[in-house]
Amino acid sequence: MIRSRADLQHYLEADRIGLRREAGAPQHYDEVWKFQRLLRRVEFLTNTGANALLRRFWSWRLHRQSVRCGFEIPLNTFGPGLSIAHRGTIVVHPDARIGSNCRIHVDVVIGNQPGPPPEPVPRIGDNVYIGPGAKIFGSIVLGDNLVVGANAVVNTSFPEGRMTIAGAPARKISDTPSDAYIIATRAATTP
Repeated sequence: MIRSRADLQHYLEADRIGLRREAGAPQHYDEVWKFQRLLRRVEFLTNTGANALLRRFWSWRLHRQSVRCGFEIPLNTFGPGLSIAHRGTIVVHPDARIGSNCRIHVDVVIGNQPGPPPEPVPRIGDNVYIGPGAKIFGSIVLGDNLVVGANAVVNTSFPEGRMTIAGAPARKISDTPSDAYIIATRAATTP
């Protein structure tokens, strides 16, 4: 959670690395990087109790960018190193918690399972790759270094992590961890 300017800079730098963006302001056409920068700024302003007018202005800008990109991602749900692959529908429940270095693709839903309040929502570890079209819901735990395959329907826990899951309902299909899929965890390559 972003609680200081140092935290804000840490999150922004981790997100930039996760997205493979150059330092500096985002390009005019880079809608995803603009969204992530706005998300982190609004998280900072909200968590530090900044001026209400200032919060409203940046929240309004974040909302406009969310609509433009098709994202419904609430504040304080993702850790540092968030990497959204590209524009498209992504819906995340406000109570879900996702760790650092998450790579997420289009048409992903991370939601609750219907039931009495409090609604059960997923807890997702660090270095998790979530493929296009994945649906993750219920009171489940997904461990670190997990790969969720495209169009997987995940409604059971995989707390041990370090594997690939896929299918509907999801099941373990290999022992391949997310190291090759998460940009921030890849080893630097020399030309």
